[in-house]
Amino acid sequence: MDLSAANLNDQQLQAVTSGEENTLVIAGAGSGKTKVLIHRIAYIIANFNVMPYNILAVTFTNKAANEMKNRVQEMITNPASGIWIGTFHGLCHRLLRQHHQEAGLSENFQILDQDDQTKLIKKIHASMNLDELKWPPKKSQAYINKNKESGLEPKDIVCGNNPHEKPLLEIYKNYQEQCKISDLIDFAEILMRTYKMLRGNDELRHRYSEKFKYILVDEFQDINNIQYMWLKALAGLYDPEKQQSTVMAVGDDDQSIYSWRGAEIAHILSFEKEFANVATIRLEQNYRSTGNILAAANAVIERNGGRLGKSLWTDGDKGSPIYIYNSTNEIDEATFIANQVKSWTQNGGMLQDAAVLYRSNAQSRMIEEILNRHQIAYRIYGGLRFYDRSEIKDALCYMRLVINKDDNAAFDRVINQPARGIGKQTLSSIREHANSHRISLFAAAKALCQTNELTNRAQTAVTKFIDLIANINQSIATKTLGEAASVIINQSGIVDFYKKDKKEISQAKLENLDELINAAQVYNNPDDPEATPKLADFLANSIIGAEVTNEKDSGNAIDLMTLHAAKGLEYSLVFLTGLEEGLFPHKMATIEENRLEEERRLCYVGITRAKQKLCITHASTRRFHGSENVQAPSRFLHEIPPELTQEIRVKRSPVAHNSWNQTAQYRKPESPRKTNVADRGGANSNTFRLGQRVQHSKFGQGTVLNYEGDKSTGRVQIRFKQGEKWLVTSFAKLEVLN
Repeated sequence: MDLSAANLNDQQLQAVTSGEENTLVIAGAGSGKTKVLIHRIAYIIANFNVMPYNILAVTFTNKAANEMKNRVQEMITNPASGIWIGTFHGLCHRLLRQHHQEAGLSENFQILDQDDQTKLIKKIHASMNLDELKWPPKKSQAYINKNKESGLEPKDIVCGNNPHEKPLLEIYKNYQEQCKISDLIDFAEILMRTYKMLRGNDELRHRYSEKFKYILVDEFQDINNIQYMWLKALAGLYDPEKQQSTVMAVGDDDQSIYSWRGAEIAHILSFEKEFANVATIRLEQNYRSTGNILAAANAVIERNGGRLGKSLWTDGDKGSPIYIYNSTNEIDEATFIANQVKSWTQNGGMLQDAAVLYRSNAQSRMIEEILNRHQIAYRIYGGLRFYDRSEIKDALCYMRLVINKDDNAAFDRVINQPARGIGKQTLSSIREHANSHRISLFAAAKALCQTNELTNRAQTAVTKFIDLIANINQSIATKTLGEAASVIINQSGIVDFYKKDKKEISQAKLENLDELINAAQVYNNPDDPEATPKLADFLANSIIGAEVTNEKDSGNAIDLMTLHAAKGLEYSLVFLTGLEEGLFPHKMATIEENRLEEERRLCYVGITRAKQKLCITHASTRRFHGSENVQAPSRFLHEIPPELTQEIRVKRSPVAHNSWNQTAQYRKPESPRKTNVADRGGANSNTFRLGQRVQHSKFGQGTVLNYEGDKSTGRVQIRFKQGEKWLVTSFAKLEVLN
């Protein structure tokens, strides 16, 4: 095969043309690994006297698999359809369909999706008389899937001293029995059953290890235990007397960021020990980012201990410095981003070429709000907008029901969220009573309890719910909006429900609920800024804000996403936000060294998404759990050499910023930690000063938190005893106190 026109660099060419030994390709971000994989497949067919059906290529997404098939077909004369290219689940499903008898399945077996799996587990809980509050279905689901991902069936598990494991194991046994009766398998079972079939059938295993002479695996750093065992079975590692397949593993240990969903970095780190005669090739030339961005990424990631080691480089320009902006708070941070995005588009940039990355989903709320205010189109990539998230909708529905018990939609959503043991039959009875008497669902539920028309168990559960809403209503009577939001969310039971689940996704939901409380605390009615904010106004504004976002969600929009969702993407302009201790790295990661190293890999992924411009922001104060907290800059900021950075200094108010493309002033910091924010107004200036004490005729004394414009034309954010408010300075008649 002639590779002269392929435009491969030396390391890429070495990987493509490696012999028949096993190969580990350490492919740095933006180093052209997809190009290498495609050319490698074409090279094998042309030079090693094998047919396409002798090749197996594993990817992590169907999109990547289809792209690979199409690009390989352009390079070879034989039909590329003969190559087995697909995801782990897709390839295993293909094997199970072809060998359903050997796998112990019927020809027409079906696959359970996650929702159906949850429903089945709920039925098993009910048959075992388990209280849903103590035994949430998600907990059992996680237990089952985790064991399957480790290759463990119920018979393989020995209960320890944990009193909760025995019931979980019993649920797992019942679940497997029900699946067997119905001829069903779930997603985790697809992998486990295929592996068990190959391990338990020597003839079948030998057939496939001889068929697939060449196996290529992409994103090797992200494979979990069952995927690794399946790969070893197909490659012939369990049959040392047989000829083994030639395996090429392509991945980047520095981008291993999915341990929370089962990925094991140990597999790529131990590849050279597990597989014989391994040639290791490093792809270090980057075709995406500027020299300064790559130097920053290298400086951060080299602090990690458990890595194979590489250093990205480019023969392109150094490019712009990495801009560091120390914001006053999250409002200032979001407004700065909005102004820079405006400047980006005014200077010819496209919104779709820019992205805002954050560690926690909850951070998106303020960014979404400010982008909406500036009429900048955005989309949440790989996730939901803040007010579309299920836990936020649940909390808002509780608020709606507290102020309006006749809100049927709100009642319907939260009557059994979190689970209270109120079943479909009970809900059906409530709906029938409501329809026949033409009253609300809440009124119908109350009436049925008063007339004892429900079963004892159902009546107890429904009565508790009715009392809960009444008690919340009484509790918030004298509370501020922020306090009321906190009471409703906490007393509803949503918080306790997610606290019981230790998974990272539940932690993210708790952070989102906390951010909703923050939103309530800083809310002011835009139609009447000086009026005491009401819960009804806040709810209406939340719905309107969500609708405005829907209207703006177009093709040319800036992407907002978590760092986990950003892997594999690239943008000309990237904002890496919230680099503060406890936020990024996440507070949970600072306890364990391994978790901290993964957070650093996450930072490395974020930095290397940027092609031309990278701006890192951190806030001096940020609102958590309903209060303003002083934030320390992230350790990752300190790990970037100061000579690669430029700190943005703003002489205007902390909210109305100039752009780096226009008149913003810069200075080289001694260290990114030593941020010197410009003077924001002295006692005799025409602007307010952060922390300044002021007096208002209606709200009393307060402290200045933020401001826009000057004392004659702007507005100011003040924390009063009853909450925080934005006031128009020309109307507020504020008295500055000494």
